[in-house]
Amino acid sequence: MIDQALKELGERISTALEHEVIATEIAYGELTVLVRADQIEKVLTFLRDDQECRFKCLMDVCGADYPERSSRFDVVYHLLSPHLNQRIRVKVQTNADTPVPSATDVFPAAGWFERETWDMYGVMFSGHPDLRRILTDYGFQGHPLRKDFPLTGYVELRYSEEQKRVVYEPVKLTQEFRSFDFMSPWEGAEYILPGDEKAEEAEGQEKA
Repeated sequence: MIDQALKELGERISTALEHEVIATEIAYGELTVLVRADQIEKVLTFLRDDQECRFKCLMDVCGADYPERSSRFDVVYHLLSPHLNQRIRVKVQTNADTPVPSATDVFPAAGWFERETWDMYGVMFSGHPDLRRILTDYGFQGHPLRKDFPLTGYVELRYSEEQKRVVYEPVKLTQEFRSFDFMSPWEGAEYILPGDEKAEEAEGQEKA
């Protein structure tokens, strides 16, 4: 029943936006609509204002990175319709050099979400009123959620007592990565942890 309602909703959206919608899919009880990136404002406006949709609430905008693709990034919009009591997922694809139109004119709440997507993935949003970092420091290098971002980062920061300010330095690991020999027993605590005494008692009873 739910899938049928989602199928009908997807067909309505595809019919009304035949030149903007690339594909629709129903998965995990939710409708996903893939649209052309340059038409995202038109699509979001339709979903918000159409009387059979009324997706009035923008719940989230996030990114996903697929480095093997030429358009490596997905920008994903999650919408909620209190009228339908239903959610919908809208996706666009882009690369690191092609901006996606900002959704702030349609949903002002997109402002901080798009800043986070820019900060974490480096996806640019044209027309955004204040596109700057929001989670990392303004001097941060790179975009941490890209698949090719190194696990150790590029730089580290600390507070310098000598300079009385925060300083940036190249990453320096304090020790080499350890190579564990999993065939050897781990050295545990010499005292009995709370609860372990029961295991000791049970082992003694089995031997007796």
